[in-house]
Amino acid sequence: MKNTVSLLLVSLLVTLAGCVVTGPGAPGSSGQAELATASDRTDNQRRAQIRLELAINYYQQGQLPVALDELKQALLSDPNLSDAYSVRALIYMNMGEIKLADDNFRTAIRLAPNNPELTSNYGWYLCQNGRAAESIAYFEATLKSRTYQEPSKALNNAGLCSLKLNDEAAAERYFKQAFQFDPNNASAMLSLANMHYNRREYERAQFYTGRLLKADVLSVEVLWLAIRTEHKLGNRTAENSLVTQLRRRYPASNEFAAYQRGAFDE
Repeated sequence: MKNTVSLLLVSLLVTLAGCVVTGPGAPGSSGQAELATASDRTDNQRRAQIRLELAINYYQQGQLPVALDELKQALLSDPNLSDAYSVRALIYMNMGEIKLADDNFRTAIRLAPNNPELTSNYGWYLCQNGRAAESIAYFEATLKSRTYQEPSKALNNAGLCSLKLNDEAAAERYFKQAFQFDPNNASAMLSLANMHYNRREYERAQFYTGRLLKADVLSVEVLWLAIRTEHKLGNRTAENSLVTQLRRRYPASNEFAAYQRGAFDE
């Protein structure tokens, strides 16, 4: 859970959401709508932002109670700071306080319904907590945003959650779209390689494992799948070369033990 929360925290946009300001009394207004900038923040909003950044630093240092206290102070200064609720949700996830995490995610999204990072993070939270069926709608909402910078990530996560729902067709569609947006998305490539391998489409599996290997993605999962794929295709030279890497990098792994037993399809 901690690794998942850390990844979500890294992806969080730690900035106050831009808002449209209109009317003759708006800052710098000439009657035209404009996006708020840092100079438009009140003193309370600036104090809240500082507290938020402190909270994130404390969280990264593992000082969760201190981080929560900083977030409390941030929200006292600016009760509408959606990112503070989002970070607090991530911290509660790390602490196993699932109900509190959910409440804070929902508050964050209510305050900033058009923030794609929030909907993406909440979708992944739902998927990781037995609510994969609910998560897909949040990923779809994320992908509709024109400001979202990482569509490949949301598509890949939607694919992983679709697998949890045993919807392989939807999962494959999401993984392929993720790969199209980002041909270096290792998770999507590994998932597609596994799908093709399981369908005995070994040359298609080889296409994705080959790209992973060229990109130096040499996790035990990638190496083992590549070994099994080359074995099925009868490419003994490639298989032996990959086995050498598996033995050197992961000699105590279950995968290397399976290779030694000749258990390619356990």
